[in-house]
Amino acid sequence: MPAVTKLVVIDRDGILSQDPEAYVRGSEDWQPIPGALEAVARLNQAGWRVVIATNQVGIGRGLFDVASFNAFNARMLKSLAEVGARVDAIFFCPHAPEDECGCRKPAPGLFIEIGQRFGVPLGQVLAAGDSVRDALAADAAGCQPHLILSGQSAAYREGGLPEGLPPGTRVHRDLQAFADWALAHEPQT
Repeated sequence: MPAVTKLVVIDRDGILSQDPEAYVRGSEDWQPIPGALEAVARLNQAGWRVVIATNQVGIGRGLFDVASFNAFNARMLKSLAEVGARVDAIFFCPHAPEDECGCRKPAPGLFIEIGQRFGVPLGQVLAAGDSVRDALAADAAGCQPHLILSGQSAAYREGGLPEGLPPGTRVHRDLQAFADWALAHEPQT
């Protein structure tokens, strides 16, 4: 019987990096969230593949270009490597909401593409993000949605939850708590 591929899809801004009020525009905006890089390292060490799915509306609106997006990602990947962590791929939607594409979260397109690329049934994929939009996209694709109370959802750390979460969404204080949960609930190989 083949081994189960353990795959986690995470959002970038507000999960790995601080999510400024203005758009993340270039490598100078890279500010890791404390403990997030180490959480990815723990997942990797336990055999989890980690992939990023991120909306990047700033590209669609001409606020920054793909080269700036790539420079930010290069700095992020270097920081991950410094703590023994890695991301297997970065999938992004460059479109603005008015483009009505199928890849901009809350649409499931990025998750479907990731499932196809990695050959993993989406029902086995854990998906963690900091917004209802992330959870809705994961749920629509058939992934297991997890809301991280950082970034856009940090205000809910003291109680309550944002409206519109799909039923069954698991909630975690931060990416470290999510990693704890994932490691405690690993699929059997």
